[in-house]
Amino acid sequence: MHNEKHFKSSDLIRDIVIGMSDGLTVPFALAAGLSGAVASNSIIITAGVAEIVAGSIAMGLGGYLAGKTDADHYYTELKRENDEVADVPEKEMQEVRDIFKEYGISNHLQEAIALELSNNKMKWVDFMMKFELGLEKPDVNRAARSALNIGLSYILGGFVPLTGYLIMNSPQKGLVLSTIITVLFLFGFGYFKTKMTGNKPLLGAVKTAITGVLAAGAAFLIARLIS
Repeated sequence: MHNEKHFKSSDLIRDIVIGMSDGLTVPFALAAGLSGAVASNSIIITAGVAEIVAGSIAMGLGGYLAGKTDADHYYTELKRENDEVADVPEKEMQEVRDIFKEYGISNHLQEAIALELSNNKMKWVDFMMKFELGLEKPDVNRAARSALNIGLSYILGGFVPLTGYLIMNSPQKGLVLSTIITVLFLFGFGYFKTKMTGNKPLLGAVKTAITGVLAAGAAFLIARLIS
C-alpha cells in the first residue's frame, strides 16, 4: 500500500523558524558586541533580556499583522469574486475553461465542468479563489496563533546565547561559552528545520550556524572599534 508523506505543519514551522532564527542571532550578536565594550556580565544580561522582551513583542506583532493582512486580502478578493460571478458569469465561466485548458482538458469537458460549477455559486467562487487566485480560506485564529508562536520562539531562542553569561563570571569567558552553546544550538536548529522541509539537513545546519556566527562576529568587531 502506497502511503504519501506530505509536510502539513508549514505555518507552525514557518513561525518557529522566523522567531527562533532572529531570537538566536540578534541577542547573540548584541551580547557578543557588548562583550567587546563592557566589563560586566550584568550589563550584558540586562541588555539581552531587554532586547528579548522588545524583540519578541515586535516579532509577535509583525506575525499578527501579517496574518491579519492575509485574511483581509482573502476576504476582499472573495467579495470581488462573488460580485464577478453574479455580474459577469460568462466571463467567469470562460476563466474556468481557461484554467482547465492549461491542463490539456478537451473543449467538451471544459464546457461541461464550467456549466456544472455554475450551478453552485459557493463552489464556483471557492474554485476561482483557489485556482484562479491561488488563495485558501485563512484560519480565523491564524494571526493570533502566529503572534504567539513567533513571540515564544523568539524568547526561547534569545535566552540561549545569554546562558554563557549567566554561568561565567566575565564577559570574555561568557562570550566563549555563549558562542559554543549558540553555535551548537544553531546547528541543531538548522538541521531540524531543514529536515522538516525536505531539504538537505546537514547543509541547512551549516548555513544556519555560519549566519549566526557572522552576525555575532560583525557586532563584536564593531563594538571593539567603537570602544
